[in-house]
Amino acid sequence: MGWQLTTDVERFAEVAGDYLRSEPVRHTTFLTVLDGLRQHGPHAYGVSDPIFGWWSTSTGEVGGVLSGTPPYPIMFSAVPNGAVPAAVKALAGRPLTGVNLLADDVDAFVSGWCELTGATPVPGMRSRLYRLDRLIPPEPMPPGAARRGTVADRPLLIDWFRAFHDEIGEELPSVEQFVDDRLSFGGVTLWAENGTPTAMAVRTRTQAGMARVQYVYTPAEHRRRGFGGAATTAATQAALDDGATEVVLFTDLANPTSNALYQRLGYRPIEDRAVVHFP
Repeated sequence: MGWQLTTDVERFAEVAGDYLRSEPVRHTTFLTVLDGLRQHGPHAYGVSDPIFGWWSTSTGEVGGVLSGTPPYPIMFSAVPNGAVPAAVKALAGRPLTGVNLLADDVDAFVSGWCELTGATPVPGMRSRLYRLDRLIPPEPMPPGAARRGTVADRPLLIDWFRAFHDEIGEELPSVEQFVDDRLSFGGVTLWAENGTPTAMAVRTRTQAGMARVQYVYTPAEHRRRGFGGAATTAATQAALDDGATEVVLFTDLANPTSNALYQRLGYRPIEDRAVVHFP
């Protein structure tokens, strides 16, 4: 019983794949990160090697996982009692930029890590995972219509992705690669009025029947007209049309507008997570 660590993407997929697929909604980020690494190589998210881990129960089953793609924080799934303080010891000596855990687990890790390393914690984003119950399109819909993004939209999308990350204070290591990947399977939905794109909503590839809507963005000049909600609705429907049986998304708990919007569209809360950085 305890944590097993590896930097081998395929080893992690072999050991933890069934566990991740058993609850694709709660494991949405793990599944999509794993897919990205297998699609684009171990340095898809940064120049440093990723790290993975799984908690082995007394019966030898996987009872929880962790995944880290520097420079991003290490993310934990739900884990059994005792696994969080054990993770502090298992990760000792490794440079952690931060952690992302269920809100109820984060304090246990942070206190143990800071006691061990002397690090000073800096609170980061608190997020909420939502799962689609039943899609409820907004009424009335704003003017315009949805369409899939194409290669012709690539320059605009690159600009929008950079603006999105500037607004939330994060960096995306390779914007161009990310945009090209999403365009390759029709994963970008644009809302356009009179032919002019006014908002976007992006989705992941479907994994274990689950797709995640992400990067909902409306440029400042088009805000407060309902375009973001319309783009989210269209991206959600596109995921369902492409075979997803579960559609999820994350929100920043500090943004009451987006949390209220997604609930009006039929999304229901599943769990809260917290990020803490170690500068």
